[in-house]
Amino acid sequence: MTAFNLLLEPMSYDFMLRALATTLIASIVCAVLSCWLVLIGWSLMGDAVSHAVLPGVALAYVLGAPFALGAVVFGFLAVALIGAVRDTSRIKEDAAIGIVFTTLFALGLVLISVVPSHTDLNHIIFGNLLGVSSSELLQVTVLGVITLTVLAAKNRDFTLFAFDPTHAHALGLNPKLLGATLLGLLALTSVVALQAVGVVLVVAMLIIPGATAYLLTDRFQRMLLIAPAISVGCALVGLYASYYLDTASGGMVVLSQGAAFALVYLFSPRHGLIGRRLSMRRRREMVNTSSSVAPH
Repeated sequence: MTAFNLLLEPMSYDFMLRALATTLIASIVCAVLSCWLVLIGWSLMGDAVSHAVLPGVALAYVLGAPFALGAVVFGFLAVALIGAVRDTSRIKEDAAIGIVFTTLFALGLVLISVVPSHTDLNHIIFGNLLGVSSSELLQVTVLGVITLTVLAAKNRDFTLFAFDPTHAHALGLNPKLLGATLLGLLALTSVVALQAVGVVLVVAMLIIPGATAYLLTDRFQRMLLIAPAISVGCALVGLYASYYLDTASGGMVVLSQGAAFALVYLFSPRHGLIGRRLSMRRRREMVNTSSSVAPH
């Protein structure tokens, strides 16, 4: 079998085409948002919101409503509860996040336990990428377009908020509103990724691409291009690998992202563990060479 046939064979199935479309949309949306999450330091918030949508998905299943609707409602609810606990008590944000997301996640597990089908539990917790329906793909597409449109429209405002909220306020922007908007987009993005990798692995798609790009460049606008490119490449590698190795698709996508991060962490020219040492060694060698050939 030629390489061309290896690429085309999986795409001869409709379920693989839907899986590919869902994975690419989720990868791009998560990667773009992850740049801001990494820069602001909201990795734990991404974890919280992605897990807190579980009871919404479970309730939507029980009521026969779209999964996305329930997930969005509880995503916004989680953000609101975290803010309320933080602002109206002595509890700090990290503790508020832990309290809210673990409580909502536990509520979701309890709700799921009354649903007899174990398959649905796997679908919600671990994702069901190869079982994405046309209606679910439409939901993912609509939510993804909404999220990317808002991020593109407010790119400069969000970037200024991430780097210096005080300066943003001095320029007439509302840091609280910008933060709330980003958290709302985080809730929407969690729903998009939920269809691809499930509740457990959503946080990986929300953090790894931005963290990987952060090690490759010092310019934020360049991060916004590198992160989606890496995420899309990992999505393709993971999806094809899962098809030919007969493994979990969502897990392989995230595993590919983890492998990409590991390579960048080690070999990034400026910020990689090994790359930095090699760069320092080359500089010392150049200095020594220059010293040896300099006239005395």
